[in-house]
Amino acid sequence: MTKQDLETNLGTIAKSGTIEFLENISGDPSSTSSDLIGQFGVGFYSSFLVADRVVVTSKHNDDKQYIWESDTSSFSIVEDPRGDTLLRGTTISLFLKEEAQDFVNEDTLKDLVKKYSQFINFPIYLWESKTETVEEPIEDDEVEDEEKLDDDDATVEEDIEEDKPKTKKVEKTTWDWVLVNDSKPLWLRNPKEVEDNDYNNFYKAFSKEPQNPLAKVHFTAEGEVTF
Repeated sequence: MTKQDLETNLGTIAKSGTIEFLENISGDPSSTSSDLIGQFGVGFYSSFLVADRVVVTSKHNDDKQYIWESDTSSFSIVEDPRGDTLLRGTTISLFLKEEAQDFVNEDTLKDLVKKYSQFINFPIYLWESKTETVEEPIEDDEVEDEEKLDDDDATVEEDIEEDKPKTKKVEKTTWDWVLVNDSKPLWLRNPKEVEDNDYNNFYKAFSKEPQNPLAKVHFTAEGEVTF
């Protein structure tokens, strides 16, 4: 976003995206706005339910990189002193409230994505850690210590294994971005490969209903356009 975009879209909490949407498609939102306002959720400002402070850093091709920051009582927009580090795009940083620290837990975030964003096409990645056992070469001083301990052992076996590199097993923790909404949308899958539980979870995800659907229809038609 440009500096003006940040001020227009984020600087005014009372701005209604629903009304703007209706104005764009009909020119007169007065007749139907009362039925739609609030149906799209509270959007960006829901972040303040869990955060004391929100920082949005954004870089638009036609502008410099700017930082928008707010603590709900006021906001500021300044040029990023770090320069154009993003090249293009936006990052949102939430400084969580003390009672909302559970939202930095990997399992909590995975459950939220699975519940609300499992069937969307936009990929969501989570910075995850995993521990794995790897083989590492033994340092020279470690090899010497081992040889001193094994001096009394049979030298024949040592001669046979002379050419083999000496290694040891160690546990390492690695971090990487992992795709968490990896379920392909139901409408892009073969109906024969979709189980009843998949349909039920999909229905509950978008309807927010606890019950399973009463019925379902899923078919694929091929031609000039496949749907």
